[in-house]
Amino acid sequence: MILDFSQDLFYMIFEVTDIGSVILKHFSNREPDPDLNARPDFRNIVNIHVSGEDQNDHHFFKHTASSGDRTLRYVSHKYYENAQGNKLEFLLKDERMQVTVHYQFYRGVAAVRSWCEIINVSDETLGLEYVSSFAYTGLNSGKLSEKDNIRVYIPHNGCVAEVNWKEYSLSELGINDLGGATSKRISIANTGTWSTKEHLPMGAVLNTETETAYLWQIENNGSWNWEISGAGKMLYVKLSGPSENENHWYKELSPGEGFESVTACVAVGDSFDASLAELTAYRRRICKANPADASLPVIFNDYMNCLGAKPTEENEPPIIDLAKEAGADHYCMDAGWYADGSWWDSVGEWMPSSVRFPNGLKRIFDYIKEKEMVPGIWLEPEVMGVNCPLAKVWPDECFFMRHGKRVVDHGRYQLDFRNAFVRDHLAKVVDRLVNDYGIGYIKLDYNIEGGIGTEQASDSVGDGLLEHNRAYFEWLSDIQCRYPQLIIENCASGGMRMDYKMLSLTSLQSTSDQTDYRKNARIAAAASTAVLPEQGAVWSYPLGTSEKNAVIMNMVNAMLGRIHLSGKIFDWSEEQMALVKEAVSVYKSYRHEIPLSIPFYPLGIPAPEDEVFCAAHRTPTCTRLAVWRMESPSESFFVPIDTDMTSAKIIYPSCGTASVSICDGGITVSLPERNSALLIEIK
Repeated sequence: MILDFSQDLFYMIFEVTDIGSVILKHFSNREPDPDLNARPDFRNIVNIHVSGEDQNDHHFFKHTASSGDRTLRYVSHKYYENAQGNKLEFLLKDERMQVTVHYQFYRGVAAVRSWCEIINVSDETLGLEYVSSFAYTGLNSGKLSEKDNIRVYIPHNGCVAEVNWKEYSLSELGINDLGGATSKRISIANTGTWSTKEHLPMGAVLNTETETAYLWQIENNGSWNWEISGAGKMLYVKLSGPSENENHWYKELSPGEGFESVTACVAVGDSFDASLAELTAYRRRICKANPADASLPVIFNDYMNCLGAKPTEENEPPIIDLAKEAGADHYCMDAGWYADGSWWDSVGEWMPSSVRFPNGLKRIFDYIKEKEMVPGIWLEPEVMGVNCPLAKVWPDECFFMRHGKRVVDHGRYQLDFRNAFVRDHLAKVVDRLVNDYGIGYIKLDYNIEGGIGTEQASDSVGDGLLEHNRAYFEWLSDIQCRYPQLIIENCASGGMRMDYKMLSLTSLQSTSDQTDYRKNARIAAAASTAVLPEQGAVWSYPLGTSEKNAVIMNMVNAMLGRIHLSGKIFDWSEEQMALVKEAVSVYKSYRHEIPLSIPFYPLGIPAPEDEVFCAAHRTPTCTRLAVWRMESPSESFFVPIDTDMTSAKIIYPSCGTASVSICDGGITVSLPERNSALLIEIK
């Protein structure tokens, strides 16, 4: 039985086989080939490894031939319309479990969100070792060699080196033959409380023959994994949350008990940029809107290249005055406000220091309000320093535990948000900050790695971690519901938790803690692949010694996303302040269009070794293009723009000798000086 659930923008065709298996035969932006039904190697729409069951295949370490593949049979399906678009649900069953596979479609978006639910319908305990969120075999559909038409994009990520996409052939990744029993897989996984410390929970495959690009994201604020490999001669992709092999996750279901996988999304288009446009539209559909952040306020934060976690009653007011002059709408006091001296390993009580603020913290926030800015504060609720007084009296049940000991990392304990006492304590901290001090913005930071999980009250350490992740998200969701006007920034040593579980709820994402504006330029330019432009918070932190081009690049870095001002503002010259004020003024003239913008990369996704790179955002009225020249020996370069153009002008900076001109198929940009940048508007 063939079931066609193709949408307006893509094709999605399933088959219920003679034995009752359900397979995804075709998922693409292109119509299926005539020989679609002749290909034998498609696999089940869900993969579930059950403890004690035979993984009956020469699978090596791949997640193929799961027990669900062999035993789950089609029962029924539902296809209906809901608030988001169309919804498809397949009900599968065997003698042990009932599984519902969910596909949510979104109106006008070539993307699908997928997840599954499992219920133990047997009389015995059911052990789960792997549960897929999305599975598809057929990425290499086409007539060329099985591997020659495939390009794989992997988003490497690291602290102060975020969003570093690399493109590979299958051979470069070690897959030279899809036929037979290949043991090689491309496996990308994250384990722990920093969800993006080595890779973003994303990936992409481009089939150059069929011109189909698949771009995906896994939506979990902890462990996850995806893999690509061969099944027969077909190339598959499997996306999941934590598993036993990769992430120390194992879950037991008692009779009648259920489990829901993490969600994942796959977008399709005819190129990476096209699928990114669809993923961008999808992200906007799943994110919770915050009216307080709708205007995209400019934030000044006193940390980066500025006070560096040393706020005091004396040094804050002059900076507040200058931040207002520069055009900031919000002012955020960063770390250090809660400690008399050294603070790293003593955090946890979250009471203001009377040494730093002898007349009380409220006095500073009242002064920020007098300057007609919204006050903000830094908070790191998930940790407790080993020298915090509370750590000596709180029971072990409040913390991650492994081998009977508290998990400690970098001088801090990891709190367990499954514990009601922990959640209540931190909720009262937020209550105090909002109600007593009038806080309207919280920079929510996270600076340790809690590791593989906790053994306490869990079937496995990975199970404890996943349940903690979900409990923390629910706690944060409750905070946002109680204080709908509170803007929350998601930060984890910069971009170490840049996932769309967190970003579906929080308003902003710190893209990096990179302190060098030149290195930060590349990260900022690529950031829109990982986060929505209106969520991508980029530091702009000129020093008092910065030359003119350094100030300009600092500003251009942030002008396609969210401006987070900082730096040695008290040392800025009049010329430097004028350049910052000009950038903020220009930014405010178009920032209302940023939530409507679609990112694309005319010169490809920026890489660390690139000497010239750019990032473009298409809006309903124009295209804005940020261009950077680093150490390139050539001052002029061509940028292809695939759109009709009548004008191209530099909108920032207004000074300098740079120029731009329209030519056949794009624009020519001249940047006479190295390490310089500019922002162009094309109509």
